[in-house]
Amino acid sequence: MVERRLLLAGAAALMAEPAAAAGLGDFSITRLEGGTLPLAEFAGRLVLVVNTASFCGYTHQYAALQALHDRYEARGLVVLGVPSNDFNQESADNQRIRAFCDGMFGITFPMAGLSVVRGGRAVPLYQWLAAQAGGPPRWNFHKYLVARDGVRVSAFATQVEPQAPQLLRAIEAALAVQAG
Repeated sequence: MVERRLLLAGAAALMAEPAAAAGLGDFSITRLEGGTLPLAEFAGRLVLVVNTASFCGYTHQYAALQALHDRYEARGLVVLGVPSNDFNQESADNQRIRAFCDGMFGITFPMAGLSVVRGGRAVPLYQWLAAQAGGPPRWNFHKYLVARDGVRVSAFATQVEPQAPQLLRAIEAALAVQAG
């Protein structure tokens, strides 16, 4: 019985190993409008992945995320919004989420469809992000900054606003590094 447990634990570790070694480009996510968004489309770009919610005290961050997108897109930044109802503050309907984002904030950056971002049911992208950068989001508008190499990830808590000096410094520094 002990041998079987060790064998199963070893098999689980082997299965987890590729996810730990994966890069952003190895993942896809559902688009808010439907269909698949292969994240390989962002190869060589800096990607700020943010779990969003329409009915949260931090929803105002959408405006600042759009401003980041506008300011840095030409230099290689992609903001990727990932709506989630993990904290019970998001619509369960992708069309309503799109209407809210467009109507309230004029969002033009890519948006994923409603996704689970915490726990065992989290989409693979968020499982990988959590493993790379110290854990899953603790609340809405948690930010993961994925370097141009698609591998290095840093995290910024919800309270770190998109225009916060530490996030802007990290973006500027990462944009200064050319894609390999």
